Amino acid sequence: QVQLVESGGGLVQPGGSLRLSCAASGSIFSILAMKWYRQAPGKQREWVAGITSGGSTNYADSVKGRFTISKDNAKNTVYLQMNSLKPEDTAVYSCNANRNGMNYWGKGTLVTVSS
Repeated sequence: QVQLVESGGGLVQPGGSLRLSCAASGSIFSILAMKWYRQAPGKQREWVAGITSGGSTNYADSVKGRFTISKDNAKNTVYLQMNSLKPEDTAVYSCNANRNGMNYWGKGTLVTVSS
């Protein structure tokens, strides 16, 4: 089992920045593919960013150039640095881990972008 706990959400003004963290339990973090998803009320959950076990990253077009996903294997933590935030970025952000077809989810952290 992999347990994921997100943190770092909160209220931020448009144009501001926020860094989310996702701490994972277990000793297999380094071989997990990690992703960030988000879901706004009334909308489908969408993929935001991903990072492979080897460190390769990819982003949704809506956040490309503004968000950066990274991880620290020593800390069993994946991060999502969010810059130039827009009101449409408002959502519950959830961390996802994948290995051998198994998916693990955190409970999410709320990000609200508003003036």
